[in-house]
Amino acid sequence: MRIGMILDKTFPPDPRVENEAISLIEKGHEVFLFCLKYHKNEADCSIKNIQVKRYPSNKLEYKLSALAYTFPFYSNLMNWKIGHFLKKYKIEAIHIHDMKIAEAVFMANKTLKLPTVLDLHDNMPEIMKLYAHLQKFPGKQLISPKKWKQKEEEFIQKATKIITVSQEFIEEVVERTQIDRNKIVLVPNTVHQSFYKDAKIDNSIVDTYKNNFVILYLGDTGLRRGLQTAIESLLLLKEKIPNVKLVIVGISSTDPILKQQVIDLNLENKVDFQGWQDVSLFPSYIVASAVCISPLLRNIQHDVAYANKLFQYMSFGKPVLVSDAIAQKNLFERTNSGLVHLEKNAQDFADKVLQLYDDEALRERLGQNGKQFVEEEFCWEKTSEKLIALYANLSK
Repeated sequence: MRIGMILDKTFPPDPRVENEAISLIEKGHEVFLFCLKYHKNEADCSIKNIQVKRYPSNKLEYKLSALAYTFPFYSNLMNWKIGHFLKKYKIEAIHIHDMKIAEAVFMANKTLKLPTVLDLHDNMPEIMKLYAHLQKFPGKQLISPKKWKQKEEEFIQKATKIITVSQEFIEEVVERTQIDRNKIVLVPNTVHQSFYKDAKIDNSIVDTYKNNFVILYLGDTGLRRGLQTAIESLLLLKEKIPNVKLVIVGISSTDPILKQQVIDLNLENKVDFQGWQDVSLFPSYIVASAVCISPLLRNIQHDVAYANKLFQYMSFGKPVLVSDAIAQKNLFERTNSGLVHLEKNAQDFADKVLQLYDDEALRERLGQNGKQFVEEEFCWEKTSEKLIALYANLSK
């Protein structure tokens, strides 16, 4: 089957898109990826047998994308490009990555009537409520999360199949939209076995932290990820764990706020901001750590989704400390592979870290439970089976 994946940004990187595409290619499908480019010299290419087709975009289009469901400009512009892509590459099924570009896809597909798979990576209307530019003029006046939610529900009804990332997200969508449960498929974000089996460890990173009790965070550092709680906890932890170090590997536009918090609390020697690092270095940071964290703030999106970083942590046998956002809380209580702290509660966060610090056997036991869970149930090779089955049925 000739599958056309639609992405409203540049590629690479996008681990979920890449993982899904490669799994489908391995089963004999051809995958053509529509994505954007912002420089003329970026050519179409093949990446791991994914046929990447780059369509020109610009800063104005990028800004218009935020207004996709306020004004029709962005969808109209993308409609033409996607229509060209679908026809030129003789696409037989469309895989839409998230909802921002979904309306343009349905417009382009109006006459072709190809089967569509809507892949909801996130509960975008709920995440939008947390964006800083939606809290002030003009974003607050121009962009309506309520309108985005209405559009999301419209696309869920229109799509042939829905994919999403957690059982909790499935329950929320089914209850909200009343769609047939058989229409929605669970394909969680998990790690390839190669991530932990073929990892090359950078000993310089491990050596840098060999004398520290490292609390590690990987990924997007936006304020909704809860790192302010972890930073505040260091005021309590540094008295009990003199060699404690919070290592943050990631980046976001709100990093100046986190860095100022560290300065205000005089914690400069307790926090390392490593910025964004290549994913190939993630295993080295994980190996160097004692505890890995995901201190998410609770909201509708975070309650129904969990991040890929959790399984990266677990695959190396590390104990994980997570906030009580429902999906990740359920995961770690079910697998007995980590501890749960109250969101935004630095004291509870610190208490849980101390519990792990004081009990090496507990750290080992939780870590091994997580590693076993990933190896036996929750690696990509196993969780992608439903994606493969979905397209096998579409092919018929």
